[in-house]
Amino acid sequence: MPFCGSCGAQVEGRFCAKCGAPVGGGASAPTPPPAGPAPGPYASPAAAPMQDNVTSALCYLGWFVTGIIFLVMEPYSRNRAVRFHAFQSIFLTVALIVIDIALTFILPFSLWTLGLYWALWRVFELACFALWLFLMYSAYQGKTVVLPLIGPLAQKQAQA
Repeated sequence: MPFCGSCGAQVEGRFCAKCGAPVGGGASAPTPPPAGPAPGPYASPAAAPMQDNVTSALCYLGWFVTGIIFLVMEPYSRNRAVRFHAFQSIFLTVALIVIDIALTFILPFSLWTLGLYWALWRVFELACFALWLFLMYSAYQGKTVVLPLIGPLAQKQAQA
């Protein structure tokens, strides 16, 4: 029994019942059927499994850790938008660590007696949490929020 040269299905007439391709006069050599479904129009070996907005939002999820992860992962390391958000996440984490050290070691000596240290620490934590949520939400919406001081540094690193 002949096989279709296009799809590899068995053919009983002059045309393949599966794909409609014409079959030559004689019996053709059997060709194996395709290994799997054909890739879609947007599929490629280097296609990213996640959309850019999801990946950009995830760059902020684990602060500098997820920023580094997405800078190392291959399909995302070449995407400028994801690189920007990853670098901004890393730089923001470093800046917040510096501010945390300042609040921990410098301010307690001057504000401890006034009782303002605890209130200032809670306001700082709340502001960090609000900024974290805002950056994740903005990145998920596809917006690029460039933070003062560290945003331009992240843009330069994303271009390189």
